Amino acid sequence: MSYIYKTKGTCSTQIEVELDGNIVKNVKFTGGCQGNLQAIPRLVEGMTVEEVERRISGIHCGMKNTSCGDQLAKALREAYDAQKNA
Repeated sequence: MSYIYKTKGTCSTQIEVELDGNIVKNVKFTGGCQGNLQAIPRLVEGMTVEEVERRISGIHCGMKNTSCGDQLAKALREAYDAQKNA
């Protein structure tokens, strides 16, 4: 299932995620810091939604109360819940 999440409070503007059950298959960020946004998908692909949430939920970027990683955790949860309710 492919899902598009509009980020809030980050330099990236959206995240496209693809799940197979609760396994992260693909992640694509639009906008943001190129290095981090290439690294994050490589690190989380193959993980479960719960594992990604455990590792990166709540991370802040500078003075912001969120980060691209934190937004990814939110995107994955939203996508997973939408998939279960479809």
